[in-house]
Amino acid sequence: MQSKAQSSASEEPTNIVAMPEAAEAPRPPLRLSAPENFINRELSWLEFNRRVLEEAQDPSQPLIERVKFLTIVSSNFDEFFEIRVAGIKQQIESETSDVGPDGLTPTETFNAIQRTTHELVAAQYALWREELMPLLAKNGIRVHDVSQLNAKRGAWARRYFQEEVFPMLTPLAVDASHPFPQLLNKSHNLLVRARAQKGGELLHAIVQVPRVLPRLIQMPRGKSGDEPWDYIYLAALIKHYIADLFPGLILEGVHAFRVTRNSDLYIDEEEADNLLRSIEQELRRSSRGNAVRLEVEADCPKDFRELLLEFFNLGEADLYKLDGPLTMAHLLPLVTNDAFAKLKDRVFHPARDPALPPHANLFEVMRKQDVLLHHPYESFDPIVELIESAAKDPHVLALKITLYRTSGDSPIVAALIEAANAGKQVTALVELRARFDEAANIQWARRLEEAGAHVVYGVVGLKTHCKALLIVRRDTDRLRHYVHLGTGNYHPKTARIYTDFSLLTTNPKLTEEVAIVFNTLTGLAGYPGLQKLLVAPFDLSKRLIGLIERERDHALAGRPGKIIVKLNSLVDQEIIEKLYEASAAGVKIDLIIRGICCLRPKVPALSENIRVVSIVGRFLEHSRVYYFENDGKTEVYLASADWMPRNFLRRVEIAFPVEDAALRDELANEVLSRFVNDRVKARELQADGTYVRSRSEEGEPRPQAQLQFRDYFRRQARKLAETQGAPSVKLSPITTPRKDRS
Repeated sequence: MQSKAQSSASEEPTNIVAMPEAAEAPRPPLRLSAPENFINRELSWLEFNRRVLEEAQDPSQPLIERVKFLTIVSSNFDEFFEIRVAGIKQQIESETSDVGPDGLTPTETFNAIQRTTHELVAAQYALWREELMPLLAKNGIRVHDVSQLNAKRGAWARRYFQEEVFPMLTPLAVDASHPFPQLLNKSHNLLVRARAQKGGELLHAIVQVPRVLPRLIQMPRGKSGDEPWDYIYLAALIKHYIADLFPGLILEGVHAFRVTRNSDLYIDEEEADNLLRSIEQELRRSSRGNAVRLEVEADCPKDFRELLLEFFNLGEADLYKLDGPLTMAHLLPLVTNDAFAKLKDRVFHPARDPALPPHANLFEVMRKQDVLLHHPYESFDPIVELIESAAKDPHVLALKITLYRTSGDSPIVAALIEAANAGKQVTALVELRARFDEAANIQWARRLEEAGAHVVYGVVGLKTHCKALLIVRRDTDRLRHYVHLGTGNYHPKTARIYTDFSLLTTNPKLTEEVAIVFNTLTGLAGYPGLQKLLVAPFDLSKRLIGLIERERDHALAGRPGKIIVKLNSLVDQEIIEKLYEASAAGVKIDLIIRGICCLRPKVPALSENIRVVSIVGRFLEHSRVYYFENDGKTEVYLASADWMPRNFLRRVEIAFPVEDAALRDELANEVLSRFVNDRVKARELQADGTYVRSRSEEGEPRPQAQLQFRDYFRRQARKLAETQGAPSVKLSPITTPRKDRS
């Protein structure tokens, strides 16, 4: 976390704010910037991953869902080490003395990370061994030790190794003439120690586990279907038959290990003549970045561990001894196997918004009314259909879109290519630096260019993270803009598991401002300033501070003040200090922060009016919503931006108002209130940085936001099926008709 250089336009930055005196006694000045007021960013992230682990530990979850959360813990840790820990280690090596707002140095942060991470990993693997594996076995799903297979299974494993695995293996000697091979990031390998003869010279070799083969191998089942589902690990199979690779040698030890490397990309855009080519080169380099973590089998001997640590230039704190698979991500075949449906959550099919029935004329609907979609409860299909319709519609002249992430077989990009081939003007702002999706975005960028689309790689020094689509159509009355703005990516697959909002509108003022944003990003003109949209890096932070200060001023004047914010992360120091000011003035603040939260709630006189909850459930909470009560003149914004320095300063972000009164009330009274009142999946942040599950009093209801949304939209889908052909006017959950707009 770092403080921003910019400050509110209405006052000079200050670290101490004197609030008005209470009637009964004067208040001491608030030390807003005191280190004890902030939670360390990295430690807050670790607490988030602890909450994910708690979902795996929850016995009320379906068994395969618990395994799914266990795999998510591992994939989260991978990215955390590749990016965050790698950056901290670089700070330590460069002797950078930067201290965050929480007062911890990079070395202190690194030491705290390692202590907590070792604890969480130990709990993760104990859960797998002691609880989940036995439960899976009871349900006929078994992961076997290769050495303990019965004769029939053992014979099959032997044949599979010889026919499918052995031809893929290449032993790599390590000696004076064969240096230690440059192993790829997160690759799975075996370190082999052998001698040519008893008492002879010690020899070492590396065997890489092939990436093209499944890491968890399903063994054959009989035709009856009653047999258990038996699996073995690929690495364990190779280890068991490794002697076949070293005929004539005496093997003294074989142990699996996995190395994690720094995977952040370092691009100097000012110096890069071709950004696309530079990122391609950097992607190849990043797979061989400096090592930041070493994972080994629990029984790996000390001398093996020391040899590996020395080679990778790592210390003992970077070593993780695992009694189980080297990554729980290898268990994904269990999660994706449809045969285990009874051990999973009930399949959820997104509802179709009644305002947008299949085969509806989407342009006609949007001319009449704004439409708000809540994904994944409501289908993302209308967004795809809108772009596909625009590609085919002869009255559509141009399409402009921002692409941060999309699917590998994206129907959206296919439609854009079709539109370009049809002669329409297509402009795509493709973000090549969308972390871990860089290669896919490069591929799409090239295909769009080949089709004749204008592909823009964003603004120098900024990531284009906003989610916006602009369609220019010649209607019978005039040229009109049709706009989609969202909190999530144009990714139909993640739209089924991420919670996000989509707004479809032809509101003239709003769509005009979206057009101005596109022109600002693709042209040479400066940002002119807008009324409706809040846009980073230009004015989002400044205007948010103004909105927070307005609630503060309402409270100071004796009027009710209230803020509700839903984000993925809250890190920005200046914003946090403004929230402290508002809380001290009496503003009631509810923060629904899924992941990192550096604000410390429940501190007397500072943040006692602030409540922070995190909801980790079946769907990934991804939407960003900003609510300001404004003395009865409520304002609600949806946004692409979390409240972090990177979102305010280094990304192009859009926060857009929901101006239709019924939709705004729906967000405030039906959506945000359910998150705030969740008593099942919500954990509440304590002043010490820990989280405690929100609980209902005995006998009281136990509302669960995601379940309430699922149940509501299932009922809506049933009603729609029963009334197909009836007028398509959507009623919100509070039964308020939306206003048509001619």
